[in-house]
Amino acid sequence: MEEDAPSFRKELVNKLLFLHFKDDKCKVSADALLLMVEMLKIFVGEAAARAIRQAQAEDQDKVDIEQFEKVLPQLDLLGS
Repeated sequence: MEEDAPSFRKELVNKLLFLHFKDDKCKVSADALLLMVEMLKIFVGEAAARAIRQAQAEDQDKVDIEQFEKVLPQLDLLGS
């Protein structure tokens, strides 16, 4: 199962984080970066699992973008 898990490069996650920082002087520790990578893996894995269940509920043989669009509001981390 681990080999099927999504993988994200630390450099990519770091750049994504810095896109949302308002202060250019912010820093991310190595441990915090690893934690964010792990959280992103879990988030993407959960989104995929929910999209699969949605497709199954719709009697679809494959997952399409529509199933992802239906489950993404359930995964809103910011509550917006």
